[in-house]
Amino acid sequence: MMLQRTNRLRALALGAVAVSGALVLTACGSDNNTSKTTEKAAADIKCDGKGKLLASGSTAQKNAVDAWVKNYQAACKETQINYKDIGSGGGIQEWLQGTTAFAGSDSALKPEEVAASKKICKGGQGINLPMVGGPIAVSYNLSGVEDLALDAPTLAKIFDSKIKKWNDPAIKKLNPGKKLPSTDIQAFHRSDESGTTQNLGKYLGTAAKDDWKYEDEKSWPAKGGQSASGSAGIAQQVKQTDGAIGYFELSYATANNLDSVKIDTGAGEPVEATSENASNAIADAKVVGKDKDLALELNYSTKAESAYPIVLVTYEIACDKGNKKNTLDATKSFLTYTASEDGQSTLSKLGYAPLPAEVAKKVRSAIPELS
Repeated sequence: MMLQRTNRLRALALGAVAVSGALVLTACGSDNNTSKTTEKAAADIKCDGKGKLLASGSTAQKNAVDAWVKNYQAACKETQINYKDIGSGGGIQEWLQGTTAFAGSDSALKPEEVAASKKICKGGQGINLPMVGGPIAVSYNLSGVEDLALDAPTLAKIFDSKIKKWNDPAIKKLNPGKKLPSTDIQAFHRSDESGTTQNLGKYLGTAAKDDWKYEDEKSWPAKGGQSASGSAGIAQQVKQTDGAIGYFELSYATANNLDSVKIDTGAGEPVEATSENASNAIADAKVVGKDKDLALELNYSTKAESAYPIVLVTYEIACDKGNKKNTLDATKSFLTYTASEDGQSTLSKLGYAPLPAEVAKKVRSAIPELS
């Protein structure tokens, strides 16, 4: 089992590394297998619009967007896509300022953000289109310790600086038989506004409500700990710091060869952070948005077998009506591809969770209606 897990993680890491890099991509020479894959993807993409398409936001979906842009631009050479991974909060702010065609956010628009969007969505408003699902890995760097299990209350106390040593009795109880060192815990959190932070807060506030009293905001609410910018920044800090623990989308864990904790949800066995286990949790989500808005409500307190509870869904945020005419066609074309079966099948290769079938169907119906 350990060998299978190691091989799978290595494969995911190689997949993530293969698509990381600049987001402004063009078709280029590659080996025969890559060429065939790109040619197949390109054949299934309908190109509309041309010129530059600017977007920004979530760092969690960066590796997915990298792969999508590469495939899309191989087919649609007259469109240049530039996605800046500046965090969900920054992406929404730029979109509300009218400087981007769409935003990526790991949490749905707030009511006040929807109200503000009416200034740029002439005759309409901003809507949430689910596009990327996946587990938020809680990764750690602790010499000599593998297969660590933690539960929500213990995680809450760690990130709230109430548990400060790795051999704390609460951690020992969850990991019987393991030799845990007295190393200081170095907990890292995001310095920028992040939907990943907000989703972790929602999980802790639901599954450990007695130990996590903070509002689930994009800004880190607790005192103490150390900060870093973006998912890549936290992953870098965890990788180079013995005793560290942090949170980020799974592909950052696999790309950096970091161990991630299993979550004790109360199910038969602690649940590993995998794409499949995240899909099991996302399938239990409910659509709570109205009309064309497809915001989801996730079940963070699930105890279902093999359902990993710390999940996020990244939304692409655009106007239902009133999108800019010069980028509307390209936006619809690109998002149509990302929501397609081919676009979604790319996700599982990178450690993300494809949208459940029913949610994907609704997204594919909503995109052509953008105007």
